Amino acid sequence: MSTRARPGGEELDAVIVGAGPNGLAAAVTLARAGLRVRVFERADQAGGGAATRELTIPGFLHDVCSAVHPMAFESRFFREFGLRDRVEFVTPEISFGHPLDGGRAGIAYRDLARTRDNLGSDGRAYEQLMRGLVARATEVAEFTGSALLQVPQDPATAVAFGLRALEQGTPAWNARFRQDVAPALLTGVAAHTILPEPSVAAAGAGLALTAYAHARGWPIPVGGSQAIIDAMVDDLRAHGGEVVLDHEVTSLAALPAARVTVLDVTPKALMRMAGDAMPEKYRRALRRFRYGDGVAKVDFALSEPVPWSHPELRHAGTVHVGGTRAEVAGAENEVNRGRMPVRPYVLVSQPTLFDATRAPAGMHTLWTYTHVPAGSPVDRKEAVIRQIERFAPGFRDTIVAASSRSAREVERHNPNYPGGDIAAGAPTFPQILGRPVFSPDPWRTPMPGVYLASASTAPGPGVHGLPGWFAALSALRHDFGTRALPDLSPRTRGS
Repeated sequence: MSTRARPGGEELDAVIVGAGPNGLAAAVTLARAGLRVRVFERADQAGGGAATRELTIPGFLHDVCSAVHPMAFESRFFREFGLRDRVEFVTPEISFGHPLDGGRAGIAYRDLARTRDNLGSDGRAYEQLMRGLVARATEVAEFTGSALLQVPQDPATAVAFGLRALEQGTPAWNARFRQDVAPALLTGVAAHTILPEPSVAAAGAGLALTAYAHARGWPIPVGGSQAIIDAMVDDLRAHGGEVVLDHEVTSLAALPAARVTVLDVTPKALMRMAGDAMPEKYRRALRRFRYGDGVAKVDFALSEPVPWSHPELRHAGTVHVGGTRAEVAGAENEVNRGRMPVRPYVLVSQPTLFDATRAPAGMHTLWTYTHVPAGSPVDRKEAVIRQIERFAPGFRDTIVAASSRSAREVERHNPNYPGGDIAAGAPTFPQILGRPVFSPDPWRTPMPGVYLASASTAPGPGVHGLPGWFAALSALRHDFGTRALPDLSPRTRGS
């Protein structure tokens, strides 16, 4: 593959903007293809939505955004990259739990049969809903982890998945259930999407994540999400790539010349960076892309684990706090209407139950966020504490320190989250089909050699590296004339 001479004798094949999981996935893929790659990152460390920092007090490591990684074992990029051989993971036996009043809870074990047996009279209905998807979890990941305008490789799985999403994404979602635990368990996962409930898009995402929970579990990287990023940076550097930190890029014209430019940014940022170089038709299409509601994030340093009323929750890697299906849906719909729910849905991760490296001996970290209207400046720390206390009396007494960020502050920390939207664009059904535009190759822009690789592109949000991988493969096809998939497996350079 040829390169062009650069001013000062420097040669670059690819420039990447953004050292988050997607930008680094693109960088690793292009470097493994034998190209000279340089990554620019505005922050003082690589990671983006998968960074780990001391947010409360020294000695307590907190994941800045993503904490638990359902796609770590199912993403095709991470499978090709051999992530499980590069990073140590702990996979809790309980993937997630969902507390209800009266000391009750739904518990999603990695074992679907065990989950069924603990759901009472709704256990069989839950198993029937999930069994086919769990058995074909990798096929579900292949179908959902691509541009949905492409023909699915496994149509039968796609149809089965779609029918279940239609059921759980419409007012018929309670038809198969008679009690409140199983529906709450499902809704707690669907609510990750920050979408109105019920909706087909939220149900689809929830069913996929639940399938992974029972098939492989929801793994937690030892040392924090930064371990995933460090593995990618190490591989990039081992194959000749570079990462430049503390370097904000505001214009494409300011970048060094290269055959291709891959951008781990939102469409909004791309429009600013491209200026007049962007064709007006494409600019109009990007203006139609819509961003969703935001999150308010609260991290805690604790003196002991969360004292959940239901004892099994004390062994869960993730807990969805919000009450019944109706309560969770009501809270999410309030946010969608621009209101602040009194009893919010709270997503909770307890990494130090499984990874003692993140806090001083005997101490714990707790990761939480709750959904709020886009751009909200409201600090939700007290609302989060109250809602956890509802199901874990005495929680407040375990708090040693806390770090709280409003949705507005989340965006300030990471511009890829407009208004606090950690999905970098509402994952509605139309915007899953066309993300950010309707195209079988949505990563390629009409500007020569320019590719978009953020979560604003297919297949959407999550730490899976797929938008970056797909963008890099598109660049290899169109700008370097190769359809060969670079070998990403763990190995030393030149071996």
